[in-house]
Amino acid sequence: MTKKITAKTGHRAPRSGQYRPAGSRREITLSKGDITPPNNFGVHQRFTLVDETKRK
Repeated sequence: MTKKITAKTGHRAPRSGQYRPAGSRREITLSKGDITPPNNFGVHQRFTLVDETKRK
């Protein structure tokens, strides 16, 4: 089993790809090193990597 890659609100994304915020069905695209966005409620969230960017 592979380890899930996560990033917290305000931290940098460890890899490029599609991330899903905890408790949401939508996805956002983040490049490696991008800072994860805040949410409207001021609560820290975890963003889980759903689909990593394919590279050669």
